[in-house]
Amino acid sequence: MNILLKNAIKITWPMIFHFFNASAQTYNYGEVLQKSLYFYECQRSGVLPQNNRVNWRGNSGVNDGMDNNVDLTGGWYDAGDHVKFGFPMANTATKLAWSAIENEQAYKSIGQWNVLLDNLRWVNNYFVKCHIKNKDGSTLRFFGQVGAGKVDHHWWGPAELMPMTRPSYFVDAEHPGSDLTAETAAAMSAASIVFKDIDPAYSAMLLSEAIALYAFAETYKGIYSNSIPDAKQFYESKSGYNDEMVWGAIWLYKATGDVKYLDKAKTAYKELPNFGDQNLKIYAGGDSWDNKAFACYVLMAVITGDSTYKNDSESHLDYWTTGYYGARVAYSPGGQAFFNKWGSLRHAANTAFLAMVYGGYLKNRDPIKSKRYVAFAVNQINYLLGDNPLKRSFVVGFGNNPPINPHHRNAHGSLTGSISVPLNNKNMIYGALVGGPSKPNDTYTDSRFNFEENEVACDYNAGFTGAIAQLVSIYGGTAIKDFPEKQEQLEKKTSKGH
Repeated sequence: MNILLKNAIKITWPMIFHFFNASAQTYNYGEVLQKSLYFYECQRSGVLPQNNRVNWRGNSGVNDGMDNNVDLTGGWYDAGDHVKFGFPMANTATKLAWSAIENEQAYKSIGQWNVLLDNLRWVNNYFVKCHIKNKDGSTLRFFGQVGAGKVDHHWWGPAELMPMTRPSYFVDAEHPGSDLTAETAAAMSAASIVFKDIDPAYSAMLLSEAIALYAFAETYKGIYSNSIPDAKQFYESKSGYNDEMVWGAIWLYKATGDVKYLDKAKTAYKELPNFGDQNLKIYAGGDSWDNKAFACYVLMAVITGDSTYKNDSESHLDYWTTGYYGARVAYSPGGQAFFNKWGSLRHAANTAFLAMVYGGYLKNRDPIKSKRYVAFAVNQINYLLGDNPLKRSFVVGFGNNPPINPHHRNAHGSLTGSISVPLNNKNMIYGALVGGPSKPNDTYTDSRFNFEENEVACDYNAGFTGAIAQLVSIYGGTAIKDFPEKQEQLEKKTSKGH
């Protein structure tokens, strides 16, 4: 532990007391949850459904997949761009389904359950299209990306007006992608649980797809970003594929009840990286679209109750709260837990979701740790909703002084290809969580040019949505009426306020 102690910080009792006492509720979490779900509707690609609520969006990407003679319309645009990156999209879908499983009543209590189901259908229907099978139902290929990253990122305009060709990329036996296919298997397995009683046929179909994809991931081992080189510049799978093999097996076990998948998860879990030469899993990091190890710790602990998984979960969550062996995530003076300059609030929100799930598991097993982890989650979510030195919200369209110029082409609505004109974004991308401070110093610039701090992305809202749903379960909340507002009203409001 010498490396840890070398970087030790002083843990004080006031610091520990802080984590035992979450901020009192000061926000309408129901409204936040309602708007966070709406954000995913803003990200839709393809032919929009009749119940489309985003009146500044239209059909787009309607020829996706034609270069390979397949229909790849649908899915979500990744962030402020218009590439459909399947790897982070699948992890986002898994987290949203996980949230549905954990917090069904919370969504129902504010009238958003059907909205969530609609979003889950939208993204899983896309995954079904991406999955090309052999006659026996096994996987032939799986499409993991539509759109060329650099070409897309060099054009600024709405998705409906895209002039560039959009190549589609896939993995197959000769070009494997175990991380991509196992993560998508997790997403579809989790969704199959959500739909099991609602739509048994749809649930069974998703589970069948998931089983085939996981088998493919097992049979043809490889890192997807090596097989789809264009993804490497944007979503390189740096953690490898073993965490997804654990993750996919966990969700298949939860969906099927077949112990063989739990055994697979246990076997693969042993191969998750240790801290140096210690017999201890890595704990200093953040849950993300790339690294699911920390989420695996939590789910394995909750499923099995085994002390190994519980210890791994708690070492990680202690690192984010009071510290573990003297090591602790960085904190800003205002209280933001800061792990990485890219999407710093995303990392805090993802960990908040894990802390809420595990804290709930511990409620009657270890009340002290349970309170600590839940308090941490509440503090972090409240920080990004406005409980910070800037006294501002980091969620578009919510709270005090929210961002108005996120780095997002469709929200900006430029018809000239200029990122500068118009001055302010024309369209309100409600519910989008911006990246946030790029340093642990509570500073932030609401500038479209500052994509490091002000871009939004599907994965940014994933753990955030789950954490908010947990808070609705605890504190309650209400959805607002007559939402969303009509575009004309938004334009008037923006011109008056800015």
